Order: sequence, then structure tokens, then C-alpha cells
Amino acid sequence: MRIDIITCLPGLLEGFFSQSIVKRAMEGGVVNLNIIDLREFGVGKSRQIDDYAFGGGAGMVMMMEPLSNAIESLQKERNYDEVIYMTPDGELLQQAATNAFSLQENLMIICGHYKGIDERVRQKYITKEISIGDYVLSGGEIPAAVLSDAIIRLIPGAMNDETSALTDSFQDGLLSPPVYTRPADYKGLKVPEVLLSGHFKKIEDWRTEKAIERTKDRRPELWKKTL
Repeated sequence: MRIDIITCLPGLLEGFFSQSIVKRAMEGGVVNLNIIDLREFGVGKSRQIDDYAFGGGAGMVMMMEPLSNAIESLQKERNYDEVIYMTPDGELLQQAATNAFSLQENLMIICGHYKGIDERVRQKYITKEISIGDYVLSGGEIPAAVLSDAIIRLIPGAMNDETSALTDSFQDGLLSPPVYTRPADYKGLKVPEVLLSGHFKKIEDWRTEKAIERTKDRRPELWKKTL
């Protein structure tokens, strides 16, 4: 898979992608992730990428010309399955979407900034708009990192144990059950006996029961969707 991210603040993303599972996936050739500096496509000697909004109002808007040039430059090299814009008014990110994205070959992600991007960019190029929650951040870099991480960890070869992602919260519509590790008894706080029994069927039944209990208690709206 290839993921290209267009941003005006590449430094915000470089540190994130230099760690953990994403780093290993990149080094292992599982994913080809590229950070494109929008200022390289800026207008004039100052590499301008933003301007005042028509009609007035506070805040700057990312200009169409630099974004158009960056997007079309990438599209000349390959076809993209999706051109994704990270925006608070987009579709709320769900596990099902990350599962679908992980099966694609080429994704482009646009990071907004300031008051957003010129609406004509959204109309002409964007195929999917994604939000990570009902709140506003300074820019789309953190949401782009969240989306990329959620996708990459699902790609075969990204994780040491590929079955781990299949048991994550939301994969089956439920939250994950409680998990424990050694020691089995820490200052009187004990691990449930069933997990020490070695009885696979009983352990799986216990985990399913606890996942249902946790989902009903913490995310009742999720539980209703499974009924």
C-alpha cells in the first residue's frame, strides 16, 4: 500500500511516523508512506499557500492553486483509490472504514489548516471526507496520523501477530474484554481463575461475556447495533 499525505506542517507528522508499528511497517516494505510539503507548491517567491476569505471574516483559508498543483502532481504518477480530506464536518471515522481503506492500494490524505481549504478543492478532487470526532484541532495532521495508524496496523505484515488486530475493540461490534498479565496475584488483586485454567473454550466464553458486559455498560449505543 502507498499513502501520500499533503500537509503544510510536515514536521508534525515526521516524528509520529518514526516510531512503533508504523515505523516497522515502513521499514519492512509493508507500506510506502510519503509526506508531501504543500509549500513546495506554493505561489510566488514566498511560496504562499493561504489567503483571506472572500466575504471577510476571521482566519485564513488554504488556497486552491497550491493544493490543486500538489494533488495533480501526485495523480500524474498513479491512480488513487481515495483522496481523503480530514475535516470536522466529515464522516465520523469507524473501524469498518479503516478495514476498507486497508484493502486499497493508493490513498491520498489532505491535511487542512487555518479555517480550512478552498471549497472548490473539495468539489473537484476529494472523494472521501473523514472526521475523528466532534471537535476542532489546529490542523489535519493529527487526524491524518490517526487515520494512517488505524489503517496500517491492519495490513498483513505490519504487526508481529496479525491476529491481534482481529480481536480489537469494534471489529465484531463489541468493546474488547479486560486483559491481564503477570503476576497472577498482586497485593491481593487477582486475575480471574478462568484465565489461568488453560481451558480454551471456557476462556473464550468468558471473554465474550465480558465484552458484552463492557459494551452494554460503556457504549450502549454500540450494543443496540448488534441486536
